[in-house]
Amino acid sequence: MRATTLRRTALTASAVSLVLLVTACGGSDSDEGDKKAGGAAAEKTAAKTLTAGELEKLAVAQGDVKDHEITKPGKDDVFEADALSVDKSQCKPIAQALSALPAGEPAATVQRLVVHKSEKAKKGMPSTAELGKMTEKEAEDATIDSLDITKTLTSLWSYDADGAERALTALREAGKKCAGGFTMTVDGEKQQVTKVSEEKVAAGQDAVAWTVGTKQDGTPADTKVVVFRQGNTLAGFSSFNIAAVTRGEAFEQPTAVIDAQAAKLG
Repeated sequence: MRATTLRRTALTASAVSLVLLVTACGGSDSDEGDKKAGGAAAEKTAAKTLTAGELEKLAVAQGDVKDHEITKPGKDDVFEADALSVDKSQCKPIAQALSALPAGEPAATVQRLVVHKSEKAKKGMPSTAELGKMTEKEAEDATIDSLDITKTLTSLWSYDADGAERALTALREAGKKCAGGFTMTVDGEKQQVTKVSEEKVAAGQDAVAWTVGTKQDGTPADTKVVVFRQGNTLAGFSSFNIAAVTRGEAFEQPTAVIDAQAAKLG
């Protein structure tokens, strides 16, 4: 689900929560240089630009990640590229990754919506009768627990020539230049990016990861953003947890989803 849609969902869910409450994470240097150069040359020779059909087969699918629901996103879950604008041009790659849009110009794209519910969230929202038997604190915790849902929009972007490497470089540079934040507008909705904090991630041949803090309508939220490269393909992940934003708590990268996608790309 696109980043702004996820935030909107969280705000709506939080509002529902309040209504209910009111009513009731060895060789020499020269040898090593030769090996790296040879490896890079071999990679460029072997790497190919994948078609949309090939990406469809490689994207994570239902059953690939235990306890995760994986579907194709609907039209309301994704943005068009021209729906995004930023006040600082150098920050656009970060805004694109946050919104599950590609940096650069990919030759082909596929996406999946991945949803993971905690055991407490699987029980659903407490009923009015159940809330009426709880203390105010118990009712608040139970309601927020029902929102412990992590939604990740996973993307595969295939590029021609060195497009994937250049796109990932642009993302890495943008992460450094825009660490202090910027303003972005998506589908006419303005939000302030308050921070771009670098994180560690081990996936693919090269990768970048951040926690991106945002504020919209006065409500702060964090999104986990990860992009890794495998050959001429980039895999992007924009992940959001509804309960975490409601409580103002940190949450983890969608490691299981990232690992499953990395395994399928090889």
